[in-house]
Amino acid sequence: MKPLNEAEARSLVEEAIAQVVPDADFTLVGPDDKFRDVLELDSLDFLSLVELLSERAGVRIDEEDYPDLTTLSATTRFLVERTGGGREA
Repeated sequence: MKPLNEAEARSLVEEAIAQVVPDADFTLVGPDDKFRDVLELDSLDFLSLVELLSERAGVRIDEEDYPDLTTLSATTRFLVERTGGGREA
């Protein structure tokens, strides 16, 4: 598991969403908008997204973590913290 900085985590989130929802228009999604609502992700799409994020970031994401994965900024922050990217060297 490689520590992610904010830019890397944000890019990973956007790439994963784009893979699950190929026609996702990120211009419609603000950093604090609930992307699941804006991009109309259903439950299976969301689970696919969680799986991709877990796989690509190399972290375990449990069901109790789902409330931390509602907005682009919150999901980015979650990945940075979970990978240890927010720690000082």
